Amino acid sequence: MTERADFLESGLLRAAGFRHAFFTRKGGVSLGAYSSLSFSVAAGDSDANVAENLARAAAELGVASPRIHFLSQVHGRIAQTLSGGEVQSSLIQREGDALVSHAPGLACAVRSADCVPVLLADRRSGAVAAVHAGWRGAVAGIVSSAIDALRAIAPDPDLIAAVGPHISLDAFEVSEDVAEALVAASLDPRIVDRSRPKPHVDLRRMLRAELHSQGLAHSAIDDVWGCTVSEPERFFSFRRDGKASGRHLSAIVPRL
Repeated sequence: MTERADFLESGLLRAAGFRHAFFTRKGGVSLGAYSSLSFSVAAGDSDANVAENLARAAAELGVASPRIHFLSQVHGRIAQTLSGGEVQSSLIQREGDALVSHAPGLACAVRSADCVPVLLADRRSGAVAAVHAGWRGAVAGIVSSAIDALRAIAPDPDLIAAVGPHISLDAFEVSEDVAEALVAASLDPRIVDRSRPKPHVDLRRMLRAELHSQGLAHSAIDDVWGCTVSEPERFFSFRRDGKASGRHLSAIVPRL
């Protein structure tokens, strides 16, 4: 029997009727450094393995594999809106760090290996967004950009969000320059821990503050926990393992 793709869920998104998943590294066919549920050919995995892993993810999301969409991520603030007629192989050539849609039968997805995946949904319209927020994207305001794009297709939304597993405060040691850039961009100045020899940054706290500034109450934001760096049995990590390692998929399906 084929092993199922392993994933984590947000109780908040599930209760609102949104199919979604923060996939772990378990339940795929990739080997070696990409073992086993990896979603990136560019990181070094094979086309065949990634295709099979996408098929397993699609089975869990309830969409066709070619309808899982993701972009060429560049750590910026560009959000792309999908009409539903896009072709997966073409869309992956477009740059951006958030996908937004209300089209039926597709999944908005991002790939990550330490950066923060954020899934957004509008309880009124059923529109969704998937966001890839590394530290540069957090500084650039990618979450707010995605929310702006959502509001463009779903005026007056009732938004909820889930912040997925990523590099944790304990693992995210940065240079002083990076710490200063993050604090300057953050709506919560307490994101930097300076009690250690080098600064450590809490990206989850920073993004939650941004979500609050966009009108999401505490009860509208869900934390799906996990540290990609310190849990090698569950997660891939670029910081821990370098480029030749797997990439996770986090995805959400619009609700009709």
